Amino acid sequence: MDRVLSLLGIAQKAGKVVSGGFLCEDAIKSRKAVLVILAEDAQKNTVHTITNKCTYYKIPFCFYGTKEALGHAIGKGERSCAAVTDQGLADGITKLLGSGKKEE
Repeated sequence: MDRVLSLLGIAQKAGKVVSGGFLCEDAIKSRKAVLVILAEDAQKNTVHTITNKCTYYKIPFCFYGTKEALGHAIGKGERSCAAVTDQGLADGITKLLGSGKKEE
């Protein structure tokens, strides 16, 4: 299984993930978001809005997986974006993304 999505699932179980466009926007504005993950197949409007907000509030963001994969990882339906609200978990995800490891 994909380690990034596994770690996202752990963060969800710990109550440290906010998902969906509007909730992610709120988490970014309130500076609760530490890392935002956008689905690679998210709509242009969503990508534009979220990336602009992340840039303005200086919140790191990345593109990873599909809407279906993000939703499945956190036990929900399709999700265009997910915001991690815990620094330690966000650091772990960032480290995995940086290493480029996608384990099967």
